[in-house]
Amino acid sequence: MEPTPDQTPEEEVVYFDELDLVDELLDALDDMGFDKCTPIQAQAIPPSLKGRDVLAVAQTGTGKTAAFLLPILDKLTRNPTKMVNTIILEPTRELAQQVDRQLEGFSFYTPASSIAIYGGRDGHSMARESKALKTGAPLVVATPGRLIAHLDLGYADLSGVRHLVLDEADRMLDMGFVNDMIKIIDMLDKDKLQILFYSATMPNKIRKFSKDILRDPVEISIAISKPAEKIDQQAYDVADWAKISLIEHILKDKTQRMERILIFCGRKKTVRDLTRRLQRRNKKVFDVSSDLEQDEREQRLLDFRSGKIQVVVATDVLSRGIHINGIDLVINFDVPGDAEDYVHRIGRTARASAEGEAITLISREDRQRFKRIEELVDMKVRRIPLPDELGDAKPGSGDDRGGSKGGRGRSGGGGRSSNRGGGGGRNKGRGRGSSAKSEGSGGDGGNSPASDGAPKKFGRRKPRQD
Repeated sequence: MEPTPDQTPEEEVVYFDELDLVDELLDALDDMGFDKCTPIQAQAIPPSLKGRDVLAVAQTGTGKTAAFLLPILDKLTRNPTKMVNTIILEPTRELAQQVDRQLEGFSFYTPASSIAIYGGRDGHSMARESKALKTGAPLVVATPGRLIAHLDLGYADLSGVRHLVLDEADRMLDMGFVNDMIKIIDMLDKDKLQILFYSATMPNKIRKFSKDILRDPVEISIAISKPAEKIDQQAYDVADWAKISLIEHILKDKTQRMERILIFCGRKKTVRDLTRRLQRRNKKVFDVSSDLEQDEREQRLLDFRSGKIQVVVATDVLSRGIHINGIDLVINFDVPGDAEDYVHRIGRTARASAEGEAITLISREDRQRFKRIEELVDMKVRRIPLPDELGDAKPGSGDDRGGSKGGRGRSGGGGRSSNRGGGGGRNKGRGRGSSAKSEGSGGDGGNSPASDGAPKKFGRRKPRQD
């Protein structure tokens, strides 16, 4: 493998018009207000344009989506085709939708067309996707399982596929898509195939998988982003059985002065139980998890953006790649198992130079995980004292399981296919003094599935013993 430096030096600024990109793409980037490359874009686009395989370790928010979309769109603009040319695999429907939306913006002036293929829609979506695959859509953005469902029916011609993107590859492996990915790769002409492999982490199983499928890749590693400095990180040490009561106490004050609050839970059952409890006091609390139909999930996110919903309780499906500005507070009901997921979770607040808060509830069994998080972010997160009415709820005090001494603990968990012809003339006025949105083009990210770990206990506050 051929490594590249871990990061582009701070003093080195690379502009998109210094890269060998067609005018149609530069026009679209101009319209979107982007002129400077992020480090992952500066390092990944040139070798991708040359046809090299790429192995990139990059987190959400680094601009990696543009890093793999722009070189492919450049080639499709220079050499248009009506056959399926590119397959982009995403672990979740939300990420497939998001990449498809970004693709629409970047490709506006190009002749490229695309189709997004994912489940959870109405009964007609399979037929629409089938028609697009039969008639030809150069760019296919898909979840692995849904694409396999089409490929098993035998009508998709993949003989013209020249590019395969594995985005959030670590998440796809964690979700059990490894066999689907291998099956798709085996259907392609490997002698003519370029693979762009993007992963947020690089554990041994991911590195082994990448070695099996990549040919002499350019290897790029962008260090994990630290939480934004404008995030006020806080934590409570609290017993599991008192977490819901503590959330109610926090929200009693925060909902009076905050517009959007996002609460992350590790299990879908916890999401359901917590949502039902909070809705007793606030009718603007709703849950978002993979249990919902796709249309309902999308509508709730739209309502969250618009302010119709004030508090969203969610699994990690919203921790990566979902960009909603104006989230004032992120609460971690439980500590995520992966230290890097903490960065993704709290990164939903303090976006676009805004300020934000992040509060984490730490039970006794969470302590080691949170210690690793503090090592990752290189700081000691400030501890907040418990409110007086929950003074007996410290981890390890009394029965942390919430069932003895009269405690009332409650167990629980705790398609689009469009042709956009013709490019506008390149704006010769494009310069390095252009608009304020010049840095950080292309959002990205990933959703991880809800983690179904061991059930936790939580419920109302444990009564004092008189």
